[in-house]
Amino acid sequence: MSIVLIFSLVLAACSSKESGSNDGGGGETKGQTEITFWHGSTDIGLQALKKMVAAFEEKHPEIKVKMVYTEASEGADQKLLTAVAGGNPPDVALFDRFKIGSWAAQEALTDITDMAEADGISEDLYYSYAWKEANYKEKLYGLPYTTDSRLLYYNKDHFKEAGLDPENPPKTTQELEAAAEKLTKKEGNRFKQIGFIPWYGQGWLYGWGWGFGGEFYNEETGEVTANNPKVVEALTWMASLAQKFGVEDIAGFESSAGSGAMDPFISGQISMKVDGNWTISAIEKYKPDLNYGVTPMPTPTGTDFTTWSGGHAIVIPKGSKNVEAAWEFVKYFGTEEGQEVYFAELPGDLSVIPAVNEKLGRGDNEMLKQFIDILPNSHSRPVIPEGQLMWNELVDAREKTVRGNGTAQENLDQATETINKALEKYK
Repeated sequence: MSIVLIFSLVLAACSSKESGSNDGGGGETKGQTEITFWHGSTDIGLQALKKMVAAFEEKHPEIKVKMVYTEASEGADQKLLTAVAGGNPPDVALFDRFKIGSWAAQEALTDITDMAEADGISEDLYYSYAWKEANYKEKLYGLPYTTDSRLLYYNKDHFKEAGLDPENPPKTTQELEAAAEKLTKKEGNRFKQIGFIPWYGQGWLYGWGWGFGGEFYNEETGEVTANNPKVVEALTWMASLAQKFGVEDIAGFESSAGSGAMDPFISGQISMKVDGNWTISAIEKYKPDLNYGVTPMPTPTGTDFTTWSGGHAIVIPKGSKNVEAAWEFVKYFGTEEGQEVYFAELPGDLSVIPAVNEKLGRGDNEMLKQFIDILPNSHSRPVIPEGQLMWNELVDAREKTVRGNGTAQENLDQATETINKALEKYK
């Protein structure tokens, strides 16, 4: 048992003595098997979840699903880990796929490989990156359900004003940089309008690193390769734009940026940004007449466009008292039937199952279709026990480099060494 689990076991024992609460696994109720389902959904997402649960219960009258809200935060993660260590976990939980490697390494999730194989559930049903992200050391620990992707949003009216063709957005990073210069309007240290900030929105190093042709992880050796030459090249390019437009002036712009209706892209303060498909819904809500387009993130060659995707999975925490009933629910939600019910209520969201997106007509939305079209070429973050550390180290390396505190090579060498050293204990 890991140190984290031992520590959590102590916490769980104390917690149960103090509160006497029991919102973990379900049991037998009036001839039904009751399973406890932890989720962090609110508003429209909660309504979609309730509809899907009702559809499942109608199909499986022998199973009752008790929905328990747990706030989506690091605190919720600790609460779940504590419940697992204390032997009183929920039967099912919604879980960030990004964290599956870490939790599987701590033996906090149930291996569902054999159950999936017995029911004919395989990678063929899903986008491959999503299935891959739900596996750790060739074992399946959850069924994926949501996904997303990232593209370059651009303001067509700004393009026209700057003498750029709004129907021919930049394809190469060189074209992107040239367009950013034409689109930027500055008075002293203040931006009246900024063309582009490579790391703004969803412009993470993962996206640019893969776009430049780099790789962050070697599956054969189990080693992180954040200092891959192409990743270094991508971060060097990001830093060059920071210097060109003034990194401190950019920081001032970012610190004053709002959200919602005051999002700089929606309000017209920034001409281009990398962001996810969810921004379409925000634009429709706050500025439906915004004249904009979306296009793949530019690459050095103007070819081989890619993106990266996150999303969630439905998992069975280790120690579930009702694994068979839990699996029936996981199987329903994680395959076509349940996802069709769920995503029918969420028109701006994407399923990890191509057939579901097609059946629900997601491609009928011109903007959303482009986010779907790139999914077959998408990446997922490395499934490693130190995924969160890797995320933090990459952010730190980017921040240092764009501010001139060390070169991209130096900072990514340091990040790579730190993460690989942390991974040693799992080998």
